Amino acid sequence: MTQKAIIVNDLSKTYANAPVLSRLNVEINWGELIVLFGSNGAGKTTFLRVLSTRVRPDIGTVIVAGYDSRTKPKELRRSIGVVGHQGLLYDDLTASENLEFYSRMYGLKDVQASVGRCLELVGLESKSDSKVRTLSHGMQKRLGIARAILHDPMVLLLDEPESGLDVDSRDKLKEILFKWIEKGRTVVMTTHSADIGSGWSTRTLVLSDGRINDVQT
Repeated sequence: MTQKAIIVNDLSKTYANAPVLSRLNVEINWGELIVLFGSNGAGKTTFLRVLSTRVRPDIGTVIVAGYDSRTKPKELRRSIGVVGHQGLLYDDLTASENLEFYSRMYGLKDVQASVGRCLELVGLESKSDSKVRTLSHGMQKRLGIARAILHDPMVLLLDEPESGLDVDSRDKLKEILFKWIEKGRTVVMTTHSADIGSGWSTRTLVLSDGRINDVQT
């Protein structure tokens, strides 16, 4: 395991001549649950997309789990799990069928074991044969997390994963993420919720004016 989970140096990204990320620097340790705050349009989603190699920065260095996004993008992508606003699930497939599909995409050897492990972790064992379109919003969110952790990634990147969840579903999400960092893995998530920022994070970051400020909690 590398010394740092994430290292970002001198990162900049501009859209239509408008700077979104500007000479941004941040280091994130293993075992941290980072909550990233920022106003709408501050660049939180762009930052996560850069970390996941979905967006190429204009300048700067991004290293995740020891892999440089410029020279080893495939290895980097294998080391992360990403949960965005879309769950990337197939409505007419069951929960287990969705995970089986993604397990094969990841090239996992023991598909059934991986699917069972992830369904258990997110508390959806009893819904394995239920079609996604019949699941509640909270259950679909949890299944999206199961999809993201199938390949046992070292780093999880989540964009407002608590959005639209009821209290019970939020509590389950918190439990899942805490179990993840207990294994020495790292989570980076965005949110607008001050309660989550103060109650979930091991460290809080604020993205403003294209740069990240560190706020100890």
